[in-house]
Amino acid sequence: MRNDSRTIVQNAWRAFASHDADRIAAVFTEDAEWLAPAGNATAVALEGPSHIVGRAAIVRFLSVDFSRLFVRDVTVTFHGFHADGERVIVEETMTATLADGRHYANDYCFVFKLRNGLIHRVREYADTARGHRMIFGDALGA
Repeated sequence: MRNDSRTIVQNAWRAFASHDADRIAAVFTEDAEWLAPAGNATAVALEGPSHIVGRAAIVRFLSVDFSRLFVRDVTVTFHGFHADGERVIVEETMTATLADGRHYANDYCFVFKLRNGLIHRVREYADTARGHRMIFGDALGA
C-alpha cells in the first residue's frame, strides 16, 4: 500500500507555503532534522544554522525566519517528485524577491525521509555558489 509518501510531501509543501506554524508543525516528527549545505547563503544571511534540529526550530525557520529574507513573490516550480517507500526526492526551482529588493533564483533537490507518515529528515542540496551570488552579490567571490 502506498500511503502515498509523494502526497504526504506535496501536502507538506503546501503547509510550508502557508507559513502557518500549526500546519507546518503537523507534518514533522518532534525530533525532525533539516540538513542544508554548511555555510549556505540563507543560513549566513539569517545568522542561523545550516543543520536545524527539532520540529520547533524547523517550524520557526519556515514560518518566521524564511520570510525575513525571501520577502515576496516566492514561487516554487516543481520539476519532479520521486518516491521510493518512505523516501521522497523533490526537484525544484525557487524564485523570490529578497529583502533588499533583488531577484533570487536557484535550483534545489530535497531528500525527504518519512517516519510514520511524518517528515523525519530533510536533506537539502543546492547550488551554494549561485545562492551566495544571488543573496550577497559578487562581494564574497562566489
